[in-house]
Amino acid sequence: MPPQPVPASESPGTDPAKRVLPPNPKAAAIVALAFTALLYLIELVDVVLPADLDQGGILARDFSGLDGVLWAPLLHAGWGHLFSNTVPVLVFAFLAMAAGIGRWVVVTAIIWVLSGLGVWLIAPSGTVTVGASGVAFGWLAFLLVRGIFNRAVGQILVALVLLGIWSGMLWGLLPGDPNVSWQGHLFGALSGIFAAWVAARMDRSQAKRTTGGSPGNLAV
Repeated sequence: MPPQPVPASESPGTDPAKRVLPPNPKAAAIVALAFTALLYLIELVDVVLPADLDQGGILARDFSGLDGVLWAPLLHAGWGHLFSNTVPVLVFAFLAMAAGIGRWVVVTAIIWVLSGLGVWLIAPSGTVTVGASGVAFGWLAFLLVRGIFNRAVGQILVALVLLGIWSGMLWGLLPGDPNVSWQGHLFGALSGIFAAWVAARMDRSQAKRTTGGSPGNLAV
């Protein structure tokens, strides 16, 4: 059979694990925009209906509030809270799809669950935590360290740019404003680092299988 054509977004010999931008930027942009639009739709429903959806957030150390780990990143304490998260969510979500949307789903799931569990464990008793900032911190940390795990110069350079632009976010990892969940930020960042390590191991395992397989196979 004739060799399969190489996608336009990657040149021959490109290691998918070392990509800087998503292999399909249009699809990645649509996913990031759709996720952000979902956040706005949920906030609109919360404002229009007398449902008080924010009570579905993470209720610290209360088993009845443990399901809030699943819902908290989708909820926000007002439009201002959502506006402050919008640009980081859009940018970090898009860049985190460099290894493909499927891998992004795995990375996001790790950050989503582990950051939420961290908040549930150490946030002050009786507090309810909502917001996508924990996931955003996780994506940022993932982007900052993935180049180290992948030994990818391009990814490290992107990390330096992101660090220069959003270095102020790092103050959110420390206790300060009682209305800001530094616990979510901290565990989001730690989860992002862990997700980068897991993704790097997955990439190496996949590369070994591909190398040992039939010639011409491309990792997706």
